[in-house]
Formats: sequence, C-alpha cells, structure tokens
Amino acid sequence: MSRSLITAAGAEKLRKELRQLKSVERPKIIEAIAEARSHGDLSENAEYDAAREQQGFVEGRIAALESQLALAQIIEPGSLNGDGRVVFGSTVELYEIDEEKEVQYQIVGDLEADIDLGQVSLGSPIARALISKQEGDEVEVKTPGGIRRYEILKVTYF
Repeated sequence: MSRSLITAAGAEKLRKELRQLKSVERPKIIEAIAEARSHGDLSENAEYDAAREQQGFVEGRIAALESQLALAQIIEPGSLNGDGRVVFGSTVELYEIDEEKEVQYQIVGDLEADIDLGQVSLGSPIARALISKQEGDEVEVKTPGGIRRYEILKVTYF
C-alpha cells in the first residue's frame, strides 16, 4: 500500500478523532454491552444487538484511522518553499472568471479533503490544474459541469 500525503493539521484531526473513539466511544459501548447483558437472554435483546453493531463500527473506524495514520506522509505547509507556485498544502485564492467571484482552496490529501471547508484533494481536477502554477496565471478546469476559468490571485503556505 502506498503512502498518502496529508497536512500536519489533517493528521492532527485524524489523531483527535482516534483519541475520541478510543477514550470516549469505546468505553461507552463496553458499558452499553454490559448493561444489555444484565437484562438476560441475549438472543432477543435488541439493546445488546445494537451495542454490538455500534462496537463493530467503532472498532472498524479505529483500525482504519490507525492504518491511515501509519501510512501517511505528513507535510507541514508552512515549511514548504514553493517559490510562489501552487504545491501540496498551499492555499490558493482564485478569481472565478465566469462567475465573477473569488474562491479559496487548500490543496490537501485524499484523507482530509472537504469541499465545504475549502479543502480539495490533490487528485481533483482543480488541484491538478493548479499545481505548479503561480500568481497571475489563468487556468482552465474541466469539470462535469463544463469548463471553468480561474485567475490565481494569491498563493500562501501555512
């Protein structure tokens, strides 16, 4: 399995979720299973079944997070010197020419991409179009909705 790129902030977010699952969620589920067992016959105990199902979900998520973090290559965007070019971890302020509006995206790894937070995956069409470009460049991005044109206003690394 190959290593995935992730920003230091993204890795910390995953670690925080892992800590929450291990220290809060797991003990709650163990307690719920014990409580359900105390009610007697497990074959017809819906509370027990629900708690076991939740336990399976939480244990699966814990295993996935541990694996993702073990295979992650953590990059601190502030330590990068992209010489004004768009690189992994950089934040890019763009002017969307056709819509006449400004947007901002950070180029991140697949594990932390969240368009609602303005974080786009390195493999996304917009990130692929932006990589290695610099302030003042215009880029065209082929999207499912058609071609979008952007002008790069500012590139920052933090």
